[in-house]
Amino acid sequence: MLASELLGSKWLDEHKDIDITGIAYDSRNVLPGNVFVCIKGFETDGHKYAEMAVKNGASLIVAEDKIDVDVPVWYVENSRVEIAEMACKYYGNPSSKFKLIGITGTNGKTTITYLIKSIIETAGMRIGVIGTNQNIIGDKVLVTQSTTPTTPNALELQQLFAEMVDSDAECVVMEVSSHALELERVHGCHFDVGVFTNLTRDHLDFHKTMENYLNAKAKLFKISDKGVVNFDDDGGKKIVANNDCDILKVGLS
Repeated sequence: MLASELLGSKWLDEHKDIDITGIAYDSRNVLPGNVFVCIKGFETDGHKYAEMAVKNGASLIVAEDKIDVDVPVWYVENSRVEIAEMACKYYGNPSSKFKLIGITGTNGKTTITYLIKSIIETAGMRIGVIGTNQNIIGDKVLVTQSTTPTTPNALELQQLFAEMVDSDAECVVMEVSSHALELERVHGCHFDVGVFTNLTRDHLDFHKTMENYLNAKAKLFKISDKGVVNFDDDGGKKIVANNDCDILKVGLS
């Protein structure tokens, strides 16, 4: 794929014919012709490894901060958003080729994911699963290098979606963590249905406040056509009040 195809009008004309062979954010995984995306993590910063990426064959660098390397550099405001958008394009926007269901909430995501899997399989449809326990399509287990246990990073997520398409998935159900929503891992995905289970105290080392935590979860319903929300939960009531998508309210009360 040419740089102009991957980056569109954002990229400079003099570099539009650079041949991109893949995308990487770990310099150790860079192959000749790859674009390397510098991502600022919680323990390290990808900008520190741009030179190593070039030594390993990167033909293009995407960065937020100024770096000095011997290949073209494209500077962006948010490299997490850009890698998600590039991955969608590189793999042909695979999530648009099946029904996508996302499950968010503090507890119950895995359980509900497998309940939905069972229901859809009983209806005779081929479904893929992405979540904490495993990534599967039918009986086939899909392996990813992602270090994020619940929702893979944007690049690995699009790779998994592409494998789901190749395996004739009609539907994919996935767990969507608050971290994934906050850190743009599902940027570029559009969900047919978003599901909210509940909100209890967790992950405040990252989100700092329960309000921030809920706001992260609520982002799923900004990118979903329909929602199914636990209306017994106070967080669910706030999600319903602040979102415009078509929401089905469920609960014991």
